[in-house]
Amino acid sequence: MSKILNVSEAVAIALHSMALIAQSDEILNVNKIADITKFSKSHLAKVMQQLVRFNYLKSTRGPEGGYILAKKPEEISLKEIYNLIEGEIDNNFCNYHLDKCLFNKCVFGGLNRKFTNEFSEYLTNNTLNDIIK
Repeated sequence: MSKILNVSEAVAIALHSMALIAQSDEILNVNKIADITKFSKSHLAKVMQQLVRFNYLKSTRGPEGGYILAKKPEEISLKEIYNLIEGEIDNNFCNYHLDKCLFNKCVFGGLNRKFTNEFSEYLTNNTLNDIIK
């Protein structure tokens, strides 16, 4: 079944894991996060490494190790996390990359532009704190 909004698994992992860590009172490791979220441990570990590398998470090793936020949840916008994983949102609103539309009016009624702008605005205006409260 097709979906209107298609967010990559890596973005879903990053956003869900960061929110889970933000609301947790304990340090969470990959195994615990994977058990809760049901994401693949190997894919989860790769995403977590990226979040550590770019200073969104701090990690500690060992049996009592895991992840904590490197910043306060209200200081991390969802757009920052999205951009880290996927890059900037493409503002080319034609999925077919036509230089000039073949018609006087977009066959999708401009909804791709509207959805992209609303999605980008949502990510910009919301933080991890907004998700966990």
